[in-house]
Parts: sequence; C-alpha cells; structure tokens
Amino acid sequence: MCNFNKQNEETKASVHLFMTKSAEAVGGVNYLLALIEAIRAKKPSPLMQKGSQIASNNTIIKWNKVIFKDKLTVLENILHAHKGSENPDFNILAEKNEKKKKAIINMVKALSPVEFVVTTQNHNDGEGFSFKIFNTIDENNVKINPIFLAMFFCSTEFTKKALKHVI
Repeated sequence: MCNFNKQNEETKASVHLFMTKSAEAVGGVNYLLALIEAIRAKKPSPLMQKGSQIASNNTIIKWNKVIFKDKLTVLENILHAHKGSENPDFNILAEKNEKKKKAIINMVKALSPVEFVVTTQNHNDGEGFSFKIFNTIDENNVKINPIFLAMFFCSTEFTKKALKHVI
C-alpha cells in the first residue's frame, strides 16, 4: 500500500500526476515535501491536530471537520491490516466480521465529508490543491484515496518515487 513499486501502473500514474500538479500548485517539490515532513512531525497523530490544520514554512493544510480518535483508530486498523497488501485498491467494506464492518461503515460516514485543502502562505507560489480521504464511495465499495495515504501515512520516499515516476 505504501510501497510505490507494488502499485499497479494506473495508480502509479495517477499518484504521479496528482503529486506533480500538487507540487506545482504549492511552489515546487521542496515545498510539498516540507509540508509532508511537517505532517509527519505531529504526534500522536497529525489528523487529530487542534484547529484542524498543520503549517510548514511555505504551506498550510487545513481540513473542515474534527477527526476523533475512535474514527482514526478504525482507519489505522484498516491500514495496518492491509499494509503489505499487493492490491492498493482494496475495498475497505470487504470485512467479514459484522461488528468490524459496522465500525467501518460508521467511520466512512463520519469521515467522507472531510476535505483537505492545501494553500500556500505566499499566494505568488501557487493556488494550492485539495483532496478527500476516500476515492470511491457507494453502497458496497469504499476505497481510500492514495493521495491521502501519501500525505498522511506513507513515507516521503513514497512521494519522491511518485514524483520521479515516468509514465
């Protein structure tokens, strides 16, 4: 999941294009990587930051809804269970345990409206970009956005490989 080399070509191309455009939208690759490093520096979890924002020297990421520990724990458990997965497009609703599935559905309902908006502190650097936690949401299928994973859970090496990827 966080191993860029194990992604399928479609996902690699998608992440590469989004990360390249994102880097351009915030003033360059170094500004994007600095933001990701600032996100990694927040403990215990960057998603539970007060004020729902994190700033680096040149960029700010904000989100529109407070994320509570119980929902984040469910999301982290899903990601941990699929960390070594060869299939990056796994459906998080494909859980056999009904109790866990109900917790996942509640988490999806709570987190689906969350949108992350990245802006530059100097408006001359770029207009910024936005993304959501989930790519696909329908009755039987929910997939986590690889951009969200890259920004909050994968290493900066993942992002560097995505930026260097040749389509």
